Amino acid sequence: MPIGMLFGILAAMLILSAFFSGSETALMTLNRYRLRHLVKLKHTGAIKALHLLQRPDRLLGMILLGNIFVNTLAASVATIIAIRLYPQHESSVVIADGILVLVTLIFSEATPKTYAAVKPETLAFPSAWIYVPLLKLFYPIIEFINIFVNLLLRLLRVDVKEHSLETLSKDELKVVIAEAESIMPHRYQKMLMGILELESATVEDIMTPRNEIVGIDLELPLEDIINQIKSSPHTRLPVYKKSVDRIIGFLHLRKVLVLINHEDFDKQMIISFLSQPIFIPDTTPVHSQMLAFKTDKVRIGLVVDEYGDVQGLVTMDDLLQEIVGEIITDDTQVRVQSDGSYLVDANITVRELNRFMQWELPTEGPKTLNGLIIEFMETIPEAGTSIKLQGYPLEIIKRDDKAVKLVKFLPSHHPVPLG
Repeated sequence: MPIGMLFGILAAMLILSAFFSGSETALMTLNRYRLRHLVKLKHTGAIKALHLLQRPDRLLGMILLGNIFVNTLAASVATIIAIRLYPQHESSVVIADGILVLVTLIFSEATPKTYAAVKPETLAFPSAWIYVPLLKLFYPIIEFINIFVNLLLRLLRVDVKEHSLETLSKDELKVVIAEAESIMPHRYQKMLMGILELESATVEDIMTPRNEIVGIDLELPLEDIINQIKSSPHTRLPVYKKSVDRIIGFLHLRKVLVLINHEDFDKQMIISFLSQPIFIPDTTPVHSQMLAFKTDKVRIGLVVDEYGDVQGLVTMDDLLQEIVGEIITDDTQVRVQSDGSYLVDANITVRELNRFMQWELPTEGPKTLNGLIIEFMETIPEAGTSIKLQGYPLEIIKRDDKAVKLVKFLPSHHPVPLG
């Protein structure tokens, strides 16, 4: 065989080796979710690639079989060339093998694999067209090899079929959303994060606490009740006698606003417009309560503990706020100061503060920042007290006899809040 033909065969083997190496990296590094998206768009290359990746053991067996064959043939041809060119030099074969290793490493391994890692689709989809018929052609050999491969993997407690499809956990999906800053606004990121957190949130996390419930006390004079109805910013109010524990129903203010100026308007008329009170256990998941509100066609309920005592009030708006957060949340609870610090209303919920500031304060215990501080200090700290809460330095700015009212988070170690 002419020496030129031998060099041609060697070059062809190096090209084929580059193809096998690059296509292996390209197929294995394909984004599986983009791949499924392209399959839905009927991309033929993506369809074939997905079919191959459903059995990675067969695909890798085919690639390695081809790569080993061409590399072995290339080494044999290089040996023949060395003997033909320098028959008197015994070291010519060793030198030829050394040169071949260097050339293979650069041109048939590092370069194609790096290219495939950067642009996997440009190499993966065309190579899928080649591998599908090759797999059919060499199926008996590959299946024979995979019998032993799968046997060894089972000894290591690895099932190839179970690991052929990738799925994202909730935490991994959060990372994907957090890294999608370049393709979606911050407010949409927060909304998606809110949806993912619905599963772990309960109505206790988002309810209006008992001491902040605004309602109508039927024990008050009728004139005071009328003034309250006229000036209320809410459309629905709980109606009770002396205490919210003695609630008798919820009043939709639109039903009575047109009647309150009538001479015969009285408390009994208010009672006639009341709807039955809804009581919600404080451990009810937010997503379950949203479904319950929708099914029962109600928008408000009282949150009770295991003893039946009223702990707070929750509305459909509160539940939606878990998702759309900043659209209807009053962000004056967190105010950025000129020195980089943050003035924070201590009544803010820990979940809301975490979402706004991108922090990871614990949410399993107290539900508000005030509760978290009191639990940490085991007392109500005096104004001017400085502490480090879960690694975040803060100063107590204002308090009263019952709770912390305003705190100042110092500027060090602060991530930029989503907004």
